[in-house]
Amino acid sequence: MSREYPPNPLVGLGAIVWKDGRVLMVQRGNPPRAGIWSLPGGAQTLGETVEAGIHREIAEETGVVIELLGLVEVIDSIQRDAAGRVLYHYTIIDYVARWVAGEAVAGDDAAAVAWVDPADLHRMDLWDETVRVIEKSREWLR
Repeated sequence: MSREYPPNPLVGLGAIVWKDGRVLMVQRGNPPRAGIWSLPGGAQTLGETVEAGIHREIAEETGVVIELLGLVEVIDSIQRDAAGRVLYHYTIIDYVARWVAGEAVAGDDAAAVAWVDPADLHRMDLWDETVRVIEKSREWLR
């Protein structure tokens, strides 16, 4: 299925991965948000559970092994073209996770990866929803 002008929403899987008080961020290498920093993740594949897909995506994109702690949020990301047609439509399922092993390196479709102090997130020009779910995920760390 094409990601541009899809006939149905696509399921996106993401994780807010914490390690030593920092959150794992990736710089997207491909559209729709190429060059933008965001949470690691990607598309769910047919026959794959949400949790298995998150583990796979985080490993492919960052080389990190995680422990999932719980569901944080489900977000609709809908982008329209100039004519008002749906260009991209993702239903994004974000889990909070804890780093278990692995050195964070850019892989798959990530241009870069970084462990970021939450106090520095404002410098990254993030989507408001990304900042919101990161803040919300802190509840799981207490």
